[in-house]
Formats: sequence, structure tokens, C-alpha cells
Amino acid sequence: MFRKNTIKCFAFLFLSLCMAFSFKTDACESAAITGETSLAGMTVYLDRFYSASVKKKTDDRKEQVKAKKNNRKKIKKKSNIYDTLANAGFKYENLGVANVSGALNVHREASESSTVVGKMTKDNGCDIKGTKGKWSHIVSGKVNGYVLSKYLLTGDKAKSRAKSVARLRAIVNTKTLNVRTLPSIDSKICDTLSQEEEYTVGNSDIKKEWLQKYIKKNLNKTFGKKQLKSVNKKAMYQDLNNWIMLSIDEQDVFINKDFLEFNYDLSKAVTYSSSDTSSGQNNGSSGKGSIYSKLVAYAMKFLGNKYVWGGTSLTNGTDCSGFTMRIYEHFGYKIPRVSRSQAAFTKTVKASDVKVGDLFFYGNNGYISHVAMYIGNGQIIHASNHRDGIKISNAYYRKPIKIGRVIN
Repeated sequence: MFRKNTIKCFAFLFLSLCMAFSFKTDACESAAITGETSLAGMTVYLDRFYSASVKKKTDDRKEQVKAKKNNRKKIKKKSNIYDTLANAGFKYENLGVANVSGALNVHREASESSTVVGKMTKDNGCDIKGTKGKWSHIVSGKVNGYVLSKYLLTGDKAKSRAKSVARLRAIVNTKTLNVRTLPSIDSKICDTLSQEEEYTVGNSDIKKEWLQKYIKKNLNKTFGKKQLKSVNKKAMYQDLNNWIMLSIDEQDVFINKDFLEFNYDLSKAVTYSSSDTSSGQNNGSSGKGSIYSKLVAYAMKFLGNKYVWGGTSLTNGTDCSGFTMRIYEHFGYKIPRVSRSQAAFTKTVKASDVKVGDLFFYGNNGYISHVAMYIGNGQIIHASNHRDGIKISNAYYRKPIKIGRVIN
């Protein structure tokens, strides 16, 4: 009897110690123990409790590991914008893709004598709303009109071309937005972008190793040692997931993803009106007005042609300053070869006084590296880059450093 009572006492004492320990470590688990009052089968109960406790902790650890893995996957997916957009497809009910080497006129009506309301260049996408004889009624971006059907790819051919030429594009979601030379808020602001334009994404998933090579390659070209020294490199490398690189003309810039919206899509048609080239904004004699109109009409002939760095051929490839030089040269006006020299050569005018034919100069940190020609209606034509060639853009897609006039 004494022995039996002694065993019971030891068992009760052992149970009490377990209860106290488990209460200290896990209040929920201790509550389960205090609910038991019978001492019968105590050893089995304790074994089961211990097994359950170990299993719960093991399951908790597995769940934590799984959660961390899932979290890493989510972060990785968020950092790679292509993952979220590649499966989205293209938002066209009846896709058409411009199959031209230069530019395709979009007319207001289904007639070649009808007013031109827009221009499509190679691989521009559109929705085909219907057909009318040899014409297709299309909508592309802000352009709504008619094009000759023979210059459009449709059906499977259009879808196949779209998959091969679509690119990730960024749209600024604020009125204007500053961009930087490096992916850091410590980096110097080098340019200002406009909400009115779509920008091509150069790198959507910046890695430390890639950025280190980029810095080494561009040091003393787009930024100097002094500027690099002012950047907190450790913080910059830790925050790369929130930054993206855009390719604008011949330059690369960095911007925080929070200020952008993204669209994996085709380029779209641009609005155009030939009446802009002969409007009263020229404020000159009829002779000069005629020159302005002819400048734009001639430049538009090469819309869609390719960009070649260092080139000066309007048909076989030219860069930005080669383009403007050749356009003016055709009408007997000799201007310097490179954009910085052209800026120095021209007379500065205010944005409020801009006229068709004026040159818009852009660059990085005040250093001019790109030039375009104003064609009216808030637009410019320029040899942009090897991806887009000669194109039309909003004149303030970047903040111009200078607006210059050749013909006074």
C-alpha cells in the first residue's frame, strides 16, 4: 500500500512539474494538462503529450520554413515584372500588326484623299473594328481611323509577330517624375519624364552583380567618382528590388517602381495632323511658313526608318543629330553634326514661343546628348534609338534642356 501511494505521489509530483514547466513555455498546452484529473494511465498520457508536443513544434517549424519559402517566391515574383505580365496576353479583340518598312497613314475616312489623323510604324498594334472594301477600321492608342488592309498582319500571323516584338513598357503615374543616374535616392536627378509617354524598360530585375558591372562600365561617362561616393552602396544594393532601369533614346536611367505602371504590349500609332505644319504659329512670312511645312513633310517621309549610332543616312540609318542635320541640309541650311554643337549654333527660344521646325535638345545632368525636331501639336520627330528608329514623341516626354531655332 505504501509503495503504491509512493508511486502515486511521485507520479503526481512529476505531473505537477510538467504542468509548471509547460505553463511557463506554452500556456495553451498547459491548459490541456490541467484539465486532466485522473491519475490512471498517467505514463501513457505523458508519452502522448510529449509526442504531440514534439509533433506540434516540428509542424510549426515546417510551417515557418514553408511560409518563408512562399514569401521568398512572392518577393521574387514581385521583383520580376515579366512574371506578372507575360501571361496577361494582349488586350486586343481583333489584333492587327502594321507590316510596313516605313510609316502607314491612318485616314479619318476610308479614302486616300481623306485627312491623315495618325501614323503607324512597323509592328505597331491595333484593334481591327471592321473592314470596308480594301480598308480596315482600326483603333490604336488614341488614333481611330482607316488604313489599307494589305499593310496589316491579322489572325495567327499577327499573334505570332506580337509575341516576338512586344516589349515591357512603363507609364509614369504622376504628372512629371524625376529619374536618377543610379538606383538610389542618394543618386543625382538626371532627367524629368512626362505622364504622356510610354517608356521602354531596359532592366526590370536589377541584380547586384549586374549593377556592379554597369557602374564600372559607366563611371566617368554618365556619373563621376564624386557622385558615386555620395551614394550609400550597401543601402542601394539592399533596395534593388524596388528599382527599375528605363532605356530612353541613347541613355539608361533609374526610377522607383512605385511611380510607374507597367504594360507588356506593342507600340501604338501616334496622332498626326498635317495642318499643324502650316498653322499661324509660324508667325513668319508665307515663304518661311512654306519652308516649315516642307521641313516636316520631308522629315515624315523617313518615319519608321532605322536608327544607327554615328549614321547620317535618312534611308539606311542615322542617329539623332545626323537626322536633323540632313533634314535642314536638304533645304540649304547647314548646321553642325553633333547635338551639343547644334544647340550652341541655334538661337534659344521659350517653350511658349516654339514654332514648327525648332529643335528640342535633351540630355543628362545638363549635358546635351539628344536632339529632335518640333512638328507641331506638342510633338517632335527624332531618331530615337535602335529599338524604335525614327519616331514621333510628345515634345516633353523628357524635360528639354534647350529649345533652339535655326531659321530666324
